[in-house]
Amino acid sequence: MATQTPLNMAESAIFKYMLHEVKEHLEWHLPKKKKPTPFGYEYSPDLTAYDDYLVYDEPKDEGDPDKAQKEFERAVWNEIYSAFTDRYNRKELEGLSLRERVRMGKLIFHTICGLGILEPLLEDEEVSDIMVNRYDRIFYEKNGVKYQYEESFESEERLQTLIQQIVGKVNRSVNELRPIQDARLEDGSRVNVVLPPVSLQGPSLSIRKFRHDPITAQSLVELGSMTPDMTTFLRQLVEERKNIFVCGGTSSGKTTLLNVLSEFIPADERIITIEDSAELRLRGGENLVRMECRPSSAEGKGEISLRDLIRASLRMNPDRIVVGEVRGEEAFDMLSGMNTGHACMSTGHANSCKDMLYRLESMVWMGRNIPLEAVRQMIASALDYLVFVEKTRSGRRWVKEIMAVGSLTNGEIELQSVCRRMDSGEVTWAQEAGAK
Repeated sequence: MATQTPLNMAESAIFKYMLHEVKEHLEWHLPKKKKPTPFGYEYSPDLTAYDDYLVYDEPKDEGDPDKAQKEFERAVWNEIYSAFTDRYNRKELEGLSLRERVRMGKLIFHTICGLGILEPLLEDEEVSDIMVNRYDRIFYEKNGVKYQYEESFESEERLQTLIQQIVGKVNRSVNELRPIQDARLEDGSRVNVVLPPVSLQGPSLSIRKFRHDPITAQSLVELGSMTPDMTTFLRQLVEERKNIFVCGGTSSGKTTLLNVLSEFIPADERIITIEDSAELRLRGGENLVRMECRPSSAEGKGEISLRDLIRASLRMNPDRIVVGEVRGEEAFDMLSGMNTGHACMSTGHANSCKDMLYRLESMVWMGRNIPLEAVRQMIASALDYLVFVEKTRSGRRWVKEIMAVGSLTNGEIELQSVCRRMDSGEVTWAQEAGAK
């Protein structure tokens, strides 16, 4: 993507001045909510919350949930225009060309309404990952290839402010006592934050973007990630309520495939989704309940874990349980649900289908003294199929293999390959799988 050189010292000083001017005008001109305090009412708005600037003479239009944001953004643009055309600011803007003023105005808008210099990356549909290693060292992944971004934050404090803004919107906190935190953007994009002292070179921010136009099964076929036969076979598995586990490495497309599989769930089923941080974008099905974990408070209280949510879901009369990803002891509860007749789909990190079975064994063992044979019997009884997805060195993502989980024989879980993609890209099917 086209990038621009970062602001120099003089431009950075002008940017800070103009940003202050715009914020000051916003606080002065836009109405604010009254906030009660022990000493009366306080009128100090939070610039990251649009509603604090809006007073409605009539009830909010519930049919347009973005109304407040749109009105706030319009007000911000008006204030930016006023600030850049104000004769009192003429001296400060000397030496800036029209192109530079437009660029600075956009940056001020993105700083107040969005994620500042990261907004162009968020708007680029071809960018899948944004990696802020420190305030002045940013990388992004586009079409499977990583590039260094030429823009940078003006200071570490600005990056810290942005991180707190992102995390605060999902009612989570990150600080020196809890320096690692997961969050999400409003569009569902996955966010991970690491602060000092854990991050040695300053705050670190990672964003895994979600496409605005969700990928469908047909899209994966067109991209070459799945063949039409794979699509037909997976659709049949979902409709037959088989327990499916998607596995693969980091950024291999596990969540994307899980979203695609949800297309095949019959519309009359009751679906419960369970996630550590809400990322799934299931399509179809009105009878849907979405649940998300809650971390503990600063006092160590109030945590709601994946295990808690999985147990609760079993009492909610579900036809299908979708667990975003299992990483630990919640695997025991998920497998228990599968073994009691609940159709389930989930994902996990592994380098092959066989490795995924070993990882599940380790997860079930966490905090439990269960014989290995009993653990393996539990897994063999619960899972029906494993789907392995792979990201190649060139950045291409595809379904590498589908395996049927068999019974426990001589202490080992039998795995039968249904179809496998060769390194050349050719897909071979087992004869008994009934490939077309």
